[in-house]
Amino acid sequence: MLALNLSYLPTCTRFPSRRLSSFASSRAQMEVASAREVKLKAIEATPESFAPFGQVISSSPDGDEFGPHDAQLDLSRGIPRFYIMRIEDRKLKFSTITHHASVTQCLGSIGGEDWYLGVSKASILEDETESGTPQGGKTVKKSACGHHYSPPKPDDVCVFRVSGPKFLKLNKGTWHAGPLFQTKAMDFYNLELSNTNVVDHTTHNFRKEDGVVFIIED
Repeated sequence: MLALNLSYLPTCTRFPSRRLSSFASSRAQMEVASAREVKLKAIEATPESFAPFGQVISSSPDGDEFGPHDAQLDLSRGIPRFYIMRIEDRKLKFSTITHHASVTQCLGSIGGEDWYLGVSKASILEDETESGTPQGGKTVKKSACGHHYSPPKPDDVCVFRVSGPKFLKLNKGTWHAGPLFQTKAMDFYNLELSNTNVVDHTTHNFRKEDGVVFIIED
């Protein structure tokens, strides 16, 4: 039988989990340190200023008939869910932004306190395209939810301030970050679908993809 000397063959070096954890932590710290802060001045949300992203709905007299001033909703793809959500520690800073492709969404604060929302126009692509293929100069990605979209650009992001007893209706696909606020915690009413946050939640990470973190100035 032929005897083989295997002592010269290279072996895999296994790093202790502590070293791997330390490396991951150092990398995350480097990403944070290298992120560029972009300051955005908050714009007051009005029906005119917010029109590219959705609607601003204020109170109307009792008995008014339905019209274009009311929230134009699309809840046709599932079971509507209307609930109150409590949010804590959402300071005026963000680096991720999300869209829902299958539903309009309504958000409003309980009590009418001021709050803020970062937004960018919807960029869902109806025609199926291979991921990564430029379409009209835009990068194309496929969401885990199944649809294609073009990632939002940092220059296209703006921030709105919502003051008083009103709520926002977001168009389908509108990118949004928030609600954000200056107090410790706030309660918001939210209208979407029962499974929106499970099956219809696409997120873009500006810190990771663009090296940017947004700071809201009021």
